[in-house]
Amino acid sequence: MRTAVAELPDEDFARPSGCAGWLVRDLVCHLIIDAQDVLITLVTPAETEPTRNAVTYWEVAETPPTGDDPLDALTVRMAAAYEEPWLLKFHLDDVGSAAGRAAELADPGLWVSTREEVFTAGDYLSVYVLEWTLHHLDLIAHLPGAAGPSAESLAGAREMLERIAGAAFPASWSDTDALLVGTGRRAATDAERAELAELAAKFPVFLG
Repeated sequence: MRTAVAELPDEDFARPSGCAGWLVRDLVCHLIIDAQDVLITLVTPAETEPTRNAVTYWEVAETPPTGDDPLDALTVRMAAAYEEPWLLKFHLDDVGSAAGRAAELADPGLWVSTREEVFTAGDYLSVYVLEWTLHHLDLIAHLPGAAGPSAESLAGAREMLERIAGAAFPASWSDTDALLVGTGRRAATDAERAELAELAAKFPVFLG
C-alpha cells in the first residue's frame, strides 16, 4: 500500500477515493493516523486478559458511513494542511514503514490496549490486515492504473470478513468482489444476489 501511494502522480491526490466524502489525499492522511495508532498500541502493554479479538473488535453498523462524522471532517482538514502530495507520501512512508517494522518485531501473544479494550498483538494486527486491505481498495477505486492489494492480503481480509459476518461468500467470487460487495463498497449485481440466495441478508456488513 505504501508503494501504491508513493507511485501515485500528484494529480491523483485530488481524485475521489472509495470512502464517502474523502479524496485520495484524505484517505492517505487517515492511513498515516492508522499507522501512528499501530505504533502507539504496540507499545501500550496491558496487564489484564484480552477483552476482544480480531473478529469482535469491529462494531457492525446497519448503515454505511456518510463522511459527516466529526473525526472524518478533521481528517479532511489535516490532509489539506499538508498542501503538497509529496509531504503525505513522505509521512506515510516514514510512519508506515516504522509500523511495519514494529509489527514484525511484536510478540503475537503480547497483550496490548487500545480503545479501552485489550487484545493480543496478533489479533490487533489482524484487524489492520482487513482495515488496510479495504482502504487499499478505496485508494484505487477511481484510479484504474494503480496497483492493488496483494493476493495474500485480499484472501486474509476475505476470510476475516466472512468470520465477522458468520457467512461465506460463493467460492466462485473473487476476493476483491467479495470485499467490495460484502462491505457495501459496490452493489451486488442481480447474478451475485442470486448466488448469495438466503445469505444476501447477511451482506453488506458496514464496519466501524
